[in-house]
Amino acid sequence: IGKIMESTGGPYLNTAAVTSPVGIARLLQMTFGCTTFSLVAHQGGFSAAYGTFCMFVWTFCFAITVFIIACEFTHLHGCLSLSWGNFTAAFAMLATLMSITAAVIYPLYFVQVGCYPIGCQVRDFRIAASVFAGLLFVAYATEVFLTRAKPGQVTSYMATISGLLKIVQAFVACIIFGALVNDSQYGKYVATQWCVAVYSFCFVVTVVVVAFSVTGKTALLWFPFERSVVIYTFGAVLLYVSAAVIWPVFCFDSKYGSPQRPGLCAKGKCPWDSQLVIAIFTYVNLLLYVLDLAYSQRIRF
Repeated sequence: IGKIMESTGGPYLNTAAVTSPVGIARLLQMTFGCTTFSLVAHQGGFSAAYGTFCMFVWTFCFAITVFIIACEFTHLHGCLSLSWGNFTAAFAMLATLMSITAAVIYPLYFVQVGCYPIGCQVRDFRIAASVFAGLLFVAYATEVFLTRAKPGQVTSYMATISGLLKIVQAFVACIIFGALVNDSQYGKYVATQWCVAVYSFCFVVTVVVVAFSVTGKTALLWFPFERSVVIYTFGAVLLYVSAAVIWPVFCFDSKYGSPQRPGLCAKGKCPWDSQLVIAIFTYVNLLLYVLDLAYSQRIRF
């Protein structure tokens, strides 16, 4: 490590890590994240799986952001076996998606207009936490905007539109999996099981692509990484087309399922609701893979 640090030359501390536009955005992320989970932990409060998820998002993003700032400020990222540009671009996109999800969920389940029964002080803390959660999302989205690949620029794969879309595709797949395990009755037909196989296969391969990019191990592969990613994306489009046709038919056609939501279906425990969420996000991911395929024809990384 000492030899690596000495060979870099120049000052030991990289002030641009906190004074550049990206560095300032990261300092704001750290500030807003710390403020948000501190307000919730001190007085706002949280409960159930939704609240726990929000707290995880804010603490996780805060920890990784501090790690990134510390590594860039001290040049320690040169000692890590990571493709640093790919890592920071992938995390910024992931943090953007996670933070906007928490910024929607927390006020939806924990913020109320009146003071009863939680008290005015708790209500005010929850409103303040929601505001800072929204600002946290803006700070991460700003970093994604600042670090994205510009037209004609040779850059890290994860900073390109195609690379950023890979993070979104994996995130959407996680939403689909969450709905699948929430009593979606996907095991009722072989056709719907095929759809689950499609979601799982595409998710795993997408994560593998991201992992190879972030770790900088693409050069060790015995096949051309860039061309393989494009071929996989084309295959994913075909697979998602099949799922986009099959899932609605076997869930909402009167022969196999129900075109309308059953009247006696309990809120939060209705298979029809989960099936609808899966159908919607299947089309969302199909669109993302189509856009990915279109952009992958234009990039160089």
